[in-house]
Amino acid sequence: MGYRSVFRPGLFEGQVTIVTGGGSGIGRCTAHELASLGATVALVGRTREKLEAVQREIAEAGARASVHPCDIREEPAVAAMVGEVLAAHGRIDALVNNAGGQFPAPLAAITAKGWDTVVRNNLTGGFLVARECYTQWMADRGGAIVNIVADMWLGMPGMGHSGAARAGMLNFTETAALEWAPVRVNAVAPGWIASSGMDRYPPEVRPMIRGLHRNVPLGRLGTESEVSAAIVFLLSPAAAFVSGACLRVDGAAPNAKRIWPQVGNGANEPFNGFHLAALPQVLRDEGSG
Repeated sequence: MGYRSVFRPGLFEGQVTIVTGGGSGIGRCTAHELASLGATVALVGRTREKLEAVQREIAEAGARASVHPCDIREEPAVAAMVGEVLAAHGRIDALVNNAGGQFPAPLAAITAKGWDTVVRNNLTGGFLVARECYTQWMADRGGAIVNIVADMWLGMPGMGHSGAARAGMLNFTETAALEWAPVRVNAVAPGWIASSGMDRYPPEVRPMIRGLHRNVPLGRLGTESEVSAAIVFLLSPAAAFVSGACLRVDGAAPNAKRIWPQVGNGANEPFNGFHLAALPQVLRDEGSG
């Protein structure tokens, strides 16, 4: 059994796609789907062991992936990594700019170092990878970039550093869509997704995570596959006239208003095409809802 994509087999045959943050979560899922559709996936992340584990999974499914450890916050390392991908594969057709990370904290408790760390993870690093893919290959040959942002509309309380960085990434997306055309540059904004990253938050945050579905009009959390499908669409020929856009995958959570107490009428049916998907432990805990 392999990835059960809704897209046609061979859609990306002969193409090379970089997926940053490809060692876990949404990045891992997206790498699997792209590989199942024929792409050669260049897995990028800071931990070689995690990338190699995903590479083995993809190989076992009969597809192709390579491993490129890199700290995307470091400019020389990013330039070298993109050059390494080109040396290995001879082309870069697409980039999924997925790597990032944050920690929960109120604004008043965030130090300059903490703020800078998150902004470098979620904004500067993504810019550097996109710029290098553009200047080293796409500027003369075209391509597509999808930047992963977040549900940061109306602010991001408890994670203001991440919200500011993600909003900056969206603005970068809109600017690059103009400056780099005909390269297509879009964004995907996941909401609350049942992904492995949920297990990295501290214990005091877990009760809040288990109750998130009650604030989503569609009545549940999203799946990694639902985010991946949005990314694949934006990379596909079907989105040939889509650039500078942001596709929300959030169950309409930002549309829930305090002046309207009703939030949905129950859950809709999730899509899960990822054959290796696993529910985060925090959602398996007793009383998770």
